[in-house]
Amino acid sequence: MTRRLSCLSLVILFAMTANTQAQQTRPPSLSGRSTVYAPRGAIATSQPLATAAGLAVLGAGGNAIDAAVAAAAVLNVVEPHMTGIGGDLFALFWSARENKLIGLDASGRAGALMTREELIRRGRDGMPGRGAEAITVPGALSGWSALLAEYGSVTLAEALGPAIRIAEEGFPVTPIIAGQWAAEVDKLSANEGASQTYLVGGVRAPQAGEWFSNPDLAATFRLIADQGPAVFYGGALGQRVVDGVQLLGGFLTLEDLATHRPEWVEPISADYRGYRVWELPPSGQGVAALEMLRILQPFALKSMGHNSPEYLHHLIEAKKLAYADLARYVADRDHMTISTDELLSDEFIDARRSLLDPSRAADRPSPGPAVTSSETIYLSVADRDGNMVSFINSVYSAFGSGVVVPGTGFALQNRGGGFTLEADHPNMVAPGKRPFHTIIPAFVTKDNGNGHEPWLSYGVMGGSMQPQGHVQVLLNLVLFDMDLQDAVDAGRFRHMGGRRIALETPITDEVRQALEAMGHEIVDETSVSFGGSQAVMRLPRGWAAASDPRKDGMAAGH
Repeated sequence: MTRRLSCLSLVILFAMTANTQAQQTRPPSLSGRSTVYAPRGAIATSQPLATAAGLAVLGAGGNAIDAAVAAAAVLNVVEPHMTGIGGDLFALFWSARENKLIGLDASGRAGALMTREELIRRGRDGMPGRGAEAITVPGALSGWSALLAEYGSVTLAEALGPAIRIAEEGFPVTPIIAGQWAAEVDKLSANEGASQTYLVGGVRAPQAGEWFSNPDLAATFRLIADQGPAVFYGGALGQRVVDGVQLLGGFLTLEDLATHRPEWVEPISADYRGYRVWELPPSGQGVAALEMLRILQPFALKSMGHNSPEYLHHLIEAKKLAYADLARYVADRDHMTISTDELLSDEFIDARRSLLDPSRAADRPSPGPAVTSSETIYLSVADRDGNMVSFINSVYSAFGSGVVVPGTGFALQNRGGGFTLEADHPNMVAPGKRPFHTIIPAFVTKDNGNGHEPWLSYGVMGGSMQPQGHVQVLLNLVLFDMDLQDAVDAGRFRHMGGRRIALETPITDEVRQALEAMGHEIVDETSVSFGGSQAVMRLPRGWAAASDPRKDGMAAGH
């Protein structure tokens, strides 16, 4: 008997040891990178060549806006499935001169021919997610131009210079981008312009380290540099795009491009423990991040422990409540039936918070009384004068609509897929209307005793991951005093819908089991995107910057 108990004890000890060893194989974070510290300025982007271009602008005396636009143009070349002038742009800019935060909405609207009736007549039972029917007016170029005209110190032609050079001369494709590019070969093959522009020999994606150039995009940028953005918004380039889109059954007209204007907007915000978190107003989903923070405000999250089952459960459940409201109410702000002030009011938030069960996962919460995936770049820049810009530019899905008008060199976005055909919904498709948007830049100011001062410019790319990513990175910093790079690296959750959640590798097996016991369904995380963050933080003197290891990017300073 004693011998049997001894053997059993050895088996239990071995099992415990094996389980411990298995858990120890999970890395505590995703990167060995250090936070970048710099005295004069800093930049973080999702691709090294873009970071280098922006840093060169800063080093030559340019400001944060100059560097951001230069970097964004380079990203159009080197990360074409994510971004470009065929997409939209949003930005939050801290103007040191004005000592205030400024918002820019450079998103486009539905074409004059895009109606619910026409889509239904064509047999569509939902909004198209790819192809010419999904294309809306691209607003990014108008945003680049507006930022430079109002706050820049270089011309648009000068800002486009590095991108033109790289597009003409070529570059070696980075590994993560190469993998994402390869996943879209079928989509690109379906459109002649896309396959000619983005597939080697018209048949395959470039491999990691393989040289790639885009002479058509270089020519397009040269045309814009010579004639200004009007050549696109109503001029010869715009006519070429419209003709190509209409040939494929799309809904854009030249008048749609000619009448497009970016809009300066008032950011919206919510306070959280001495910090004020800022987002842009709808049609973006930034209000969901603010609603999450307001729901979570009274909970003792820090004492629960970082990424503990209880902590993650509260964040996940707050996300479900906020996103239910997002799906029901958020649309073009001119068409919403409930304001963001109402969504963030004490009465509304208290009612939503009362539905959060601290021990049991909800299935699909209903919205309070009265979405989509995304391929995006995010970058952040700060300069020696104290200007900071939180900048996000996207074509929505990978390579957007999958349509490249031959000879232009850039993919057109599929933001029309953000609309709904549901009658009388605030986000119902209609001509001249902004679709629901996933891309959101974030900014944080800090209470210094005499008001709020700029502190953090950051974002997390990745469709519906963005608001839940904003909250997770912020709490890493505010509650757990993490170093900036550690806050970006730390393992994340992504709520997928219903009770389904994905958890990144560093989150332990014990936590996963505890969450399952609460009713959460853990899905395989290997094919799930947990976003890509870039961040720049103001220090008492100088700057800190971090770049997400989930992307090919880098942070740098000078």
